[in-house]
Amino acid sequence: MTQALIYIVEDEPAQVEMLSYNLAKEGFRTEIAENGERALLLVEETVPDLIILDWMMPDVSGIEVCRRLRAKAETKRIPIIMLTARGEETDRIRGLETGADDYVVKPYSPAEMVARIRALLRRAQPSLAAETIEYAGITVDPEQHKVTRQGQTIHLGPTEYRLLLTLMERPGRVLSRGQLLDLVWGQEVYVEDRTVDVHIRRLRKALDLTGTKDPIRTVRGAGYALNTED
Repeated sequence: MTQALIYIVEDEPAQVEMLSYNLAKEGFRTEIAENGERALLLVEETVPDLIILDWMMPDVSGIEVCRRLRAKAETKRIPIIMLTARGEETDRIRGLETGADDYVVKPYSPAEMVARIRALLRRAQPSLAAETIEYAGITVDPEQHKVTRQGQTIHLGPTEYRLLLTLMERPGRVLSRGQLLDLVWGQEVYVEDRTVDVHIRRLRKALDLTGTKDPIRTVRGAGYALNTED
């Protein structure tokens, strides 16, 4: 399997070191750009499989780099994860509207970043992503539609399986009932919001093994997320 090439565009040495180490450990190739101008030059030489792009950088900001990449036909489809200390909803919306595919707020766990990278690569270039998704002791094999937790097989219905896969591809991200309906059931299907709650309960029950914690976090008034605390 070809190793995915990831550009880390970040001017904080500690962040660069942490990302480089953890991505290399997971089998990814990396190139470092300490500013936006360097990142744009690297992309002209070789188009990467994914870019981790810091929002706040001197000279050319991450937002501007993202805007320029999206404006060119040869680079507009590169998956981009925006990395920033700005956690306000308006900032997240601005980052996503500029063209970022995902948005990670500092501080974050390396496991969460790797999971989000694999999810983006899986959608963009399936051959570059791991065949299985692993997170918080749960393993999903999309090819065989097989789910295990702590080595034990978990039997899920089709909807619960798609719900779990959707959450595992976005660890830590809170998804509203409406977003889950669109991602799991599809935009063309009318289903009541409370249907999500029913299937979340079924999924929790199926994943409930002796000695394990509930991996799904309920955010009152907002939705559900895969817990990243552990």
